[in-house]
Amino acid sequence: MYYRLLALNIDGTILRSNGRMQKGMKEAVEFVKRRGVYTTLVTNRNFPSAKKVAKALKLDSLLVTHGGSYIASSIDSPIINNRISEEKTFNIVQVLENYDCNIRLLHERYSLGNRVHLQNNMVARAVIVTGDPLFYPMQFVESLGDTLRDAPISTPKMDVYFTNKEELERAMTTLEHAFEGIHLYTDNGLKLEIVPKQVSKKNGLEILGKYLGIEKEEMVVMGDQYSDLAMIREAGLGVAMGNAPAEVKQAANWITRTNDQNGAPYMIMAHFRKQLSITHLNK
Repeated sequence: MYYRLLALNIDGTILRSNGRMQKGMKEAVEFVKRRGVYTTLVTNRNFPSAKKVAKALKLDSLLVTHGGSYIASSIDSPIINNRISEEKTFNIVQVLENYDCNIRLLHERYSLGNRVHLQNNMVARAVIVTGDPLFYPMQFVESLGDTLRDAPISTPKMDVYFTNKEELERAMTTLEHAFEGIHLYTDNGLKLEIVPKQVSKKNGLEILGKYLGIEKEEMVVMGDQYSDLAMIREAGLGVAMGNAPAEVKQAANWITRTNDQNGAPYMIMAHFRKQLSITHLNK
C-alpha cells in the first residue's frame, strides 16, 4: 500500500510535553512532502492556533481544526464550517453557568469566556495557555449569558473546564438529556468539549479525503488522544504515540516512541523511507 496522506494531531503528538516541537519534526514533514504525500494537521485546537503550528512546519495544506468543525487552509475560505446555532449556544451556556466551570466559546477568529476563578491551578493555566493573544484574541466577561443575549454567537466548538471530575460528569449528563444536535467528549478528566453532532476528527478527515480524492486506506494517521482513536482505527496505517492511553494503542497498527522521545519524526522517517515518491510512481 502506498500512502498519499499523512494526518498528525498536534498536542501530545508533534509537540513535546513542554509545548515545543519535537526534534527532527520539521525535517520529517519536509521529507514526506518531497515524496508527494499530502500532510495535514487534525486537532481540537482553534484554526489560528493550528495555522501557527502549520506555518512552523511550512505547511499550506487544509487543516482539520476545532475537533473537525472547521476545515480550511485560510480563515476566509473554509471548505467545512459546522457551527452550534446562536440559540443553542445561548441555551447551553445558560445550563453550564449553574456549574463551577470556565466556559470558552471558540469562534474561528477569537474566544469568549466567562470570568471564573478556578480553584485548580493546572486547569486555570490550561484555560489561558490555549490561546495566543497576537493570533487569537481572548475575551473574558462576568456573565457570558448576558453577553450572548445582547450579542449572539454561533460557535464551531465550546471548551468547558471544571474543577473536579464529578462536576464535569453531572454537567455532561444534564447536557446529554437537554440538547439534541451536539456531540460531547473529553480527552482528559477536567475538560469537556462540545461540537455539533456528527462532528469529530474522524469525520473531518474523511471529508478532507473526499475533497482531495484520497481514500482512508491511503492515509497514515498519528495521534495520542481518545478523540484520535476512531481515525487511527480506520486509517490505512494508524499510529499511536507511546504516551497515548491503552485504548488508543490497542486501535493502532504501529506504536511509536513518546512525544518526549521524538516518536513522531522517528516513525515518519522509518516508514516513509521505504515508500517511493508519488511522482516516481506516477511516472
